[in-house]
Amino acid sequence: MKKTNKLNIIFVITTLCISLMSFGQQSAYVPDLSTINDSTKWGNFDRDVRFDSVVIFNAKASEGPVWLKDYSFSNGKIDVDLKGKNLQGQSFVGVAFHLIDGNTFDAIYFRPFNFFNPERNTHSVQYISMPDHPWQQLRQDFPGKYESKISNPPNPDDWFHATIEVNFPKVSVFVNNEKTPSLVVEQLSTNKTGSVGLWVGYMSEGQFKNLKITPL
Repeated sequence: MKKTNKLNIIFVITTLCISLMSFGQQSAYVPDLSTINDSTKWGNFDRDVRFDSVVIFNAKASEGPVWLKDYSFSNGKIDVDLKGKNLQGQSFVGVAFHLIDGNTFDAIYFRPFNFFNPERNTHSVQYISMPDHPWQQLRQDFPGKYESKISNPPNPDDWFHATIEVNFPKVSVFVNNEKTPSLVVEQLSTNKTGSVGLWVGYMSEGQFKNLKITPL
């Protein structure tokens, strides 16, 4: 074989390897300010939401997510900073994923008012799968399986960071970059893909910033 042909073959193989490596590495999705501030790029279930670099929900007698339109997420990491309040039964903030619409999604959410409550701290972080598996049904049928305490709980009135790792069906929740997850569950829904949203509960305000989605 001629030297030129050998060099051509090496070049082709090298190019192919680089292309495959690039294909396998999907860059993280960080909504820019134009997306964060443009309410038309978000689906809204039933809540007044202010988009101003920080996404702010008002309190209302309803619960659910706002979500990114025309976005699909399967497996990977969802990072976000959240802020609730230390008000008993009035602060529920979290993240929805594999969202089909405002009624069909999985979610991880937090109850900041339970973070330092010795009698209720095992109800600090919660998994739900709507509409078939709300928290009431999960707590009744599977006590302690889909909710947990946080080992090093953050200030319930301050910002804290959450990382939700999704590798269907496994979901792991990390708080403030702790190496040990606060909650690990297997999804109850069969949805393996869908949008990502920011979730608040009944009569709950909520603030969110620094949303970053990293596909696996």
